[in-house]
Amino acid sequence: MTPEVKRKIAQLHLGGIVYSELSSERVYSNGTLMGALLGGVDADGKGVAGIEQLENKTLTGTDGYQVYQQGNGGEEIPGTMTESKDAVDGSNVALTIDRDVQWRVEKILADAQEKYKSRWGIAVVEDVQTGQIVALADSDKIEAGSDDAKVQVARSVNEVFEPGSIGKVFTMGGLIQEKLHHMGDKFTVPDTLTLDGQTYKDSFNHGSERWTLAGILEQSSNVGTILASENYSDQKRYEYLTKFGIGQPSTLNLPGESQGVLAPANTWDGRTRNTVLFGQGYSMNALQITNAISVVANKGVMKPQSIIKSVTSADGHETTVKAGESKRVIDESVANELLNGMESVSEHYAKFAGVSGYRVAAKSGTAEIVGDDGKLSSLISDYTAIIPADNPRFVVTVVLRDPEGSYGGLTAGPVTAEIGQFLMQKYEVPESKQRTDAIPVEW
Repeated sequence: MTPEVKRKIAQLHLGGIVYSELSSERVYSNGTLMGALLGGVDADGKGVAGIEQLENKTLTGTDGYQVYQQGNGGEEIPGTMTESKDAVDGSNVALTIDRDVQWRVEKILADAQEKYKSRWGIAVVEDVQTGQIVALADSDKIEAGSDDAKVQVARSVNEVFEPGSIGKVFTMGGLIQEKLHHMGDKFTVPDTLTLDGQTYKDSFNHGSERWTLAGILEQSSNVGTILASENYSDQKRYEYLTKFGIGQPSTLNLPGESQGVLAPANTWDGRTRNTVLFGQGYSMNALQITNAISVVANKGVMKPQSIIKSVTSADGHETTVKAGESKRVIDESVANELLNGMESVSEHYAKFAGVSGYRVAAKSGTAEIVGDDGKLSSLISDYTAIIPADNPRFVVTVVLRDPEGSYGGLTAGPVTAEIGQFLMQKYEVPESKQRTDAIPVEW
């Protein structure tokens, strides 16, 4: 009962036949919104999953007490109080998540799952300038605080997969930083390539093409990427993947977060040393992809991601949570070349994944993964985008499992664009200026 009802009963002076018992109930007003991400609490009010677990110490108050003599009916005998301590409420925690964006992203994912018949979907929106997570969503419908929320980790946090051709961005970042190439360098790229008894091919058949490094990225050529990496040592390949955050835990410290797998370079076989160049042979989660691409958007600097914005104590004192230290991954000039090349990729998919009025820099990916039959019968389609490309504000990443249409640019791409369009409208971002500095993709 409410305290008001209890007080009215007490006024009836019914003595010992009435007793009260302290209890509490954790209420989540938004249902499945951020359900598994928020997690839940146990019977004692202790956070056991999700952000409830992450911030349990901050959210939990301190009990108070009174020591006094009481009569037969349990009432306090006046003047007998010997000791007391006031209870202290727990602090309030504010997230970086924008509720409106989170709701819209979850709705877009649900629509995409139905449209493309995908098994599940994940989406991340990161603020380029701060590293704050604006939305972290997946297509699973789990009520916050439910039994499922207490035992399941949010798919957006613990699902790992090979990123596919998105990985070419990290490779080219290393190639340019090590002064092995520039985006305008020219290559003649055949349809297939055989090295050390291993044959590699592109996702589509083509003749001998004359592409620049920017063109290799635009066409997402595996063969071209390998050719460009001839003098790129295994150790450097590993070093730059690590610098971009692959195989490294994020700064969010979310319970159950998977950091993916990146084996040391000295364990790679003759094929893996080349497949890592185009996003196969290692795994990462959607948060890691988003933060890695934010390096390109943020002039070569990786900002630590954050999801806790501020903490307000019971007495009203608000403390802004300080972000960790940023680190430079690549030079600004290198980031600018990558951004330029990624914008050509986006133009390649403009018909399917364009955002009206805005320039976008993007990369698609498609990777085979093990299906329920234990074979490589399942697909990951992903797409990550920097928007606007001429004045980066957000990085948006979408991942779909087994969508009809397969390729990331044709499935995850349109979903990413829809999220980007909403962001531009909500935050009233000025429209882009016309592009004038495109690096040629052919020669």
